[in-house]
Amino acid sequence: MLADTFDFRAFVASAVRWCRSGLQPHLLAMVRSPYSGVPHDVGAAYATLAGRTGALLDAIDAQRLGLPPPDRDAMLRFAGRARRIFAVAETVEDDPLRAAIVATFELSTPLQAAQSPGFSDGSGAEFALAEAVPLEARDGVTARQKHFSASSLNAYAECARKWFYRYACAAIEDPGSSASAYGTAFHLALEDFHGEFPRPRAVDEQAMRRRVAECVTWAFERNRDGFETSVEFELQRRRAQRTAQRYVDWLLAQEKLAPFEVIGREVPVELDLDGYPFVGFIDRLDRDERSGGIGVVDYKTGSIATSAAEYREKIRKFRDFQLPFYYWARTAAGDRVTRLALLPLKDALLDVRPIVLEVVPGAVTEAKRSAAPDGTIGIPDLERARARMVEISKELASGTVTHFAVAGDPAACTYCAYATACAYKPPTVPERFAR
Repeated sequence: MLADTFDFRAFVASAVRWCRSGLQPHLLAMVRSPYSGVPHDVGAAYATLAGRTGALLDAIDAQRLGLPPPDRDAMLRFAGRARRIFAVAETVEDDPLRAAIVATFELSTPLQAAQSPGFSDGSGAEFALAEAVPLEARDGVTARQKHFSASSLNAYAECARKWFYRYACAAIEDPGSSASAYGTAFHLALEDFHGEFPRPRAVDEQAMRRRVAECVTWAFERNRDGFETSVEFELQRRRAQRTAQRYVDWLLAQEKLAPFEVIGREVPVELDLDGYPFVGFIDRLDRDERSGGIGVVDYKTGSIATSAAEYREKIRKFRDFQLPFYYWARTAAGDRVTRLALLPLKDALLDVRPIVLEVVPGAVTEAKRSAAPDGTIGIPDLERARARMVEISKELASGTVTHFAVAGDPAACTYCAYATACAYKPPTVPERFAR
């Protein structure tokens, strides 16, 4: 009797989709499956190689990776079986195709190839089955860390499996990227810049422009090792210099509109939510010189929401907890927080255009979707975000979670450090107009 497990069904489904579409992501899902007949690390290595070269079966035929004879034979056997079912698919419906997949890959026992060194390749050689080992009872998983952060909850909201790899397993160390190095350097530059210029003033314009250029140069030199090549370093540094000048343009325009003072830079925050400790750092705290209200500013060197309404909707759908966490942390510290802002610092060709949510007491209703960068958010929305943070923290700390689902959107896998090791990630959507 066939083992009707999730892995088994996923392998057969991937095989059917590959036979019907010929798309590489489905074939890569097959080779990473425990039912592929190859050890997981070998399948993952070939999947990574194929992700760069684009032709898994050709890479296997060419024996692009040096493997021990048993692993090499397993890969060649997988390639031969895959081609046989692909050829059969042209003449049969889905049900007969599934039966052909089961027969061709000899899926009569779970984890057959990976756990049975003497597994038959269809040549008729006999083998003896070992006694089945009872499955261990599932147990809950808890995080290794002793505190939570908004970024960890954001990771869980985006993809629970990603949270599992990073915060429960500490599976691998993310080596980072030029994008993360750019963000780190830019944050550091602005932290130093506002230490000298907490109050933007038109009379200080030339001094501000000189100083921000010096801060960017120094910060990027300090983070030079985060860039793979000197050319990349120089390009990103020049990009940051242009963006920093646009940032000064915005500061001066904002000073005329609503004068403010920077009262905090990289401010550490701690918050206890119903017994669950949270920690983080606020990029910038402002005080409005007219009202005395506190503004929380988060620098963003990556992609963000394009309107206040879009960001408010992310908060309402519990897909972003960053600014709600900062709001409650500073409120608990005694501040009267009146505005939450995302400050985009990614594109040197565009003016700085913050996404700003003014905090209002009541619920916010919107007759139609607005593309404006300024908007409002009601305290009830922030309270719901706070309650959801407590719920997630309680769930993750309980040790009762036994399954961490993967994201349904392939975009979540684009920059994920664990994408190669994830056997259940959604297949990428092919580019329709790609060459």
